[in-house]
Amino acid sequence: MAGEEGAAAAAERREAGSGGGYDGKCVFCRIARREEPGTALLPCEYEDLVCFRDIRPDAPHHYLVVPVEHMQNCKTLKTEHIPIVKRMMEVGKAVLQRNNFSDLNDVRMGFHWPPFCSISHLHLHVLAPASQLGFLSRLLYRINSYWFITSETNVCFTKTLFVLVYVSRGKQ
Repeated sequence: MAGEEGAAAAAERREAGSGGGYDGKCVFCRIARREEPGTALLPCEYEDLVCFRDIRPDAPHHYLVVPVEHMQNCKTLKTEHIPIVKRMMEVGKAVLQRNNFSDLNDVRMGFHWPPFCSISHLHLHVLAPASQLGFLSRLLYRINSYWFITSETNVCFTKTLFVLVYVSRGKQ
């Protein structure tokens, strides 16, 4: 059923014109469409998302959750994208649990803020245990730093931005 919801959401975005489609030059677009045979996709309950291991892991569990349709980065998200970010977080938690990691208090999930993205396709980093991140990784994935924001902060920021824009346009 969750896969049907994801497919329906992807179809709605395509119809509304907010989906980014496919970029053949984007490695994450190719991975999402199974065009990169060296990348194994992990089970995912939503058809509009894929999950796989990071090729340069910074923690014992380091996964990336990526929308199938090309979306630039977290800075370009709008309020209509909040459901996909929430689903990305659900997938991250589920993949950790499927891989026998159950301490969800010792997890770091978030996005690199542009221009600190290595790939310009929205991707959620899921790292665990966060307590085992090395010195450089703790800097790279520092909570709510200028270059890395948690998924929860991004959802709150997107909602706040929407409210600010809505109110500033005189629609209170």
